[in-house]
Amino acid sequence: MKGQEWYQADDIAEAYDEKRFSQGGRFIDRREKQAVLDALAPLEDKKILEVACGTGRFTVMLAEQGADIVGMDISEAMLEQGRKKAHAAGLEETLQFMQGDAGRLPFPDDHFDAVFAMRFFHLAPDPEGFIKEMRRVTSEQVFFDTFNRYSTRSIYNWALPMGSRLYSEREVKELVVGAELELVDAGHDFVFPYGFYREVPGWLARPFRKFDQTLGRTPVGDKLASVSYWDTRVTE
Repeated sequence: MKGQEWYQADDIAEAYDEKRFSQGGRFIDRREKQAVLDALAPLEDKKILEVACGTGRFTVMLAEQGADIVGMDISEAMLEQGRKKAHAAGLEETLQFMQGDAGRLPFPDDHFDAVFAMRFFHLAPDPEGFIKEMRRVTSEQVFFDTFNRYSTRSIYNWALPMGSRLYSEREVKELVVGAELELVDAGHDFVFPYGFYREVPGWLARPFRKFDQTLGRTPVGDKLASVSYWDTRVTE
């Protein structure tokens, strides 16, 4: 997978959250967490798998709210950061982190109520195979996000150190149908791409975020959004 070696470096894992979710990046973190909560609720005793859980910022959040959750990632360095978060939250005995390959999930069919992946499909070399594998291990729901092809994300995409795959709405819908899933909801956000928010201080990011949200409530906002959140269900 693109960037796999980069994410496995200890220094990258240790600095990951601070680099991406401080300053203006706090607006990204807040929006992503709300998208996950809205899609997966209610959480009490819900059996969930997070694919590519990274440092565990979603995994720990969901466990705190009563989910029965497993976080899986290819990078042991990132998982170690997640374990530290779980320990700090007093969840190390109830929250499981495990190293594994998203292309060969080590679980039986229909094992989870829901499977989700954030910040994953832009690096996936085989998106069709990955989403089918996510579909295989859930009995109900798959939730994921993508970066959008026709958006400001494309302006700086070439500069990312590991490359980044962008998707059109048509491509996402083809992925969903091909995995025998049904799209039930979609959210679109961030006219200004993530990279912009990460590079500016919070006080400067705030008015841009307000503009983003105002524009997002209009039809043109959806078309210009750089990120989309896709909520799907298993078809009968």
